[in-house]
Amino acid sequence: MHSGLVDPSDRPLGPDLSSGPLAYGCWRFTTSDVSAAQSLIDTALDNGLTLVDTADVYGFDWGGTGFGANEELLGKVLAQAPGLRDRMTLATKGGIVPPTPYDSSEAYLTEACEASLDRLGVDVIDLYMIHRPDLFTHPAEVAATLTSLRDAGKIREVGVSNFTVDQYDALAAHLPFPMVANQPELSAAHLDPVRDGTLDRCMRDGVTPLAWSPLGGGSLVSGEGVRPDLLTTLDRLADREGVDRATLALAFVMAHPSRPVAIIGTQNPDRIASAAAASSVHLDRNDVYDIVEASEGVPLP
Repeated sequence: MHSGLVDPSDRPLGPDLSSGPLAYGCWRFTTSDVSAAQSLIDTALDNGLTLVDTADVYGFDWGGTGFGANEELLGKVLAQAPGLRDRMTLATKGGIVPPTPYDSSEAYLTEACEASLDRLGVDVIDLYMIHRPDLFTHPAEVAATLTSLRDAGKIREVGVSNFTVDQYDALAAHLPFPMVANQPELSAAHLDPVRDGTLDRCMRDGVTPLAWSPLGGGSLVSGEGVRPDLLTTLDRLADREGVDRATLALAFVMAHPSRPVAIIGTQNPDRIASAAAASSVHLDRNDVYDIVEASEGVPLP
């Protein structure tokens, strides 16, 4: 049997920060119960999900109360249990401005970062990412803004989310320091970053991919809209490994040699704990290529 492809070790985010192979995402973090919210963060950290990923725009969906709401809730959790801050790598994103929709100008991005710091109640954001590219701001201006925020001690490291390969390259060319993270959508049902160069760039530059929607927005759990062959393949491997389909699907994301971090957003503490078992799933090349072929619906050449 080939050696297992799932690496359970932490992923680097620059020289001083890291993330476990799973992270906790706050898109659906919309409860009004601060103690329940703290329980979710506690459970995530206890199970090795050391990166907590949010964004200023989170709060518009999943019953949230609007822009900034999920950052505010996380800030309340940190105020209630300040010891949690030292146990996490705190990431947030800016640059989406409903209904514009995008603004990465120097004035706006600086204001957005400072507003995130206020809502989170922290002195510094560990990882600050441009949430989606602003097609009408020159990457040199974005780079200069991020550099100023970093030099001012407001952010530690920088990354991007939902950038094309060329958009990533354009920003990287103007930054005087390397990015540490790139956040694409990636799952067994959405393999674009494997094919379009996104993960190749990450491996070239030593950048850690942060995979959002690693369960296909829940479709890999429900099966809705997913190729039956893919579900059959995932179920077969999950049965062999003694885990559920969701855990197997997370392990598949983690198995790529770019060593992605899979971001989960469940609001069920038990699901957080069970997802942590993905780190111990054994997948070899036969397994992952079976999943790729089942996902794409054609045999590999």
